[in-house]
Amino acid sequence: MPGVPAGLEALHREHGRLPWPRLVEPALRLAREGVEFPEAHAACLAMLAPVMTMNEGARIYSPGGELLPAGGRLEQPGLVRALELLAEEGPRSFYNGSVADALLELMDERGGLVTRADLEAYEADWTEPVESGYAGTRFLSRAGLSALPEAFSRLPRLRGLSPAERALTLVRALDDAGPESHTTNLVTTDADGNACVLTTSLGLGSGDFLPGLDLHLNSMLGEAELIRGALEPGDRMGSMMAPSLAFDAEGLTFAAGAAGGTRLRSALVQVTAGILDEGLDPQEAVSQPRLHPAGPLVHLEPGFPEEVLAALADAGLEVRAWPARHHYFGGVSVVTRNGAAGDPRRSGAAATLAPG
Repeated sequence: MPGVPAGLEALHREHGRLPWPRLVEPALRLAREGVEFPEAHAACLAMLAPVMTMNEGARIYSPGGELLPAGGRLEQPGLVRALELLAEEGPRSFYNGSVADALLELMDERGGLVTRADLEAYEADWTEPVESGYAGTRFLSRAGLSALPEAFSRLPRLRGLSPAERALTLVRALDDAGPESHTTNLVTTDADGNACVLTTSLGLGSGDFLPGLDLHLNSMLGEAELIRGALEPGDRMGSMMAPSLAFDAEGLTFAAGAAGGTRLRSALVQVTAGILDEGLDPQEAVSQPRLHPAGPLVHLEPGFPEEVLAALADAGLEVRAWPARHHYFGGVSVVTRNGAAGDPRRSGAAATLAPG
């Protein structure tokens, strides 16, 4: 089921100030103009080409028979119409409007199981965050498969530890493995102190695009790490997503989220610890090398001192040293009182708007 439009509708109804069509304008402008394809996206496309170039995806991601390179122009003209419908009909277009009609036509054509009744009955679900204490803050995050609150409950303070001790402490608090996924995260705050952390995911993508609208459908029912039991009609699937906020005595001090499937937790824990515990500025915390434990194997980005590799080996762990920084290690975006940062591993960026 497409859940993002209903979720955005619920957020707008509860907290929005601008008219809904105004919110769609920036995306519509990008769809009309096209965008430059980032280097990190080109590297990801090279690995996932069989899925991304299925059906209508070939026209978008391999125009002329060649995969879109970094710096190339990504053009999805169908998105112009899709976003126009989103602006004109509102988010419900995906559930009982023109986009829903296109989705149901594709279901009939390809033997899908989503029905009109399913779409019309779908509603966003508000859930309570899980609260825990970390580094002198009230840390609020999302319950779910990321198990982020549990990871912080096992994580002692890192400040003052040697690089080797720090790495071993992180490995003990983190352990997971899983495939790539197309997750996107953004964080924003305003002058009134409001914060929004938004994480969305396509999974790997199903390879099915709504004809004429260039909308790629998700592959969540095919994501093995999300299927933890029998699938029952009406149930909501689990998720690795963990948008998070931290509050100290003065109020909101930290807002962050991450992409990366099962690496989402390790990426977010390391960045959060770097900022809240070790006192790093946001960009330094996001850019420093990361590790990710997957059972007895620990993946390391370049930049760790040799003592870390030796300590991990002495602990009986196998080490895979990556030759370069890589989007495998997740993508974190964060806003704090001391600044904001986007993750260079996924062509992330941060910007501050001047008042007025």
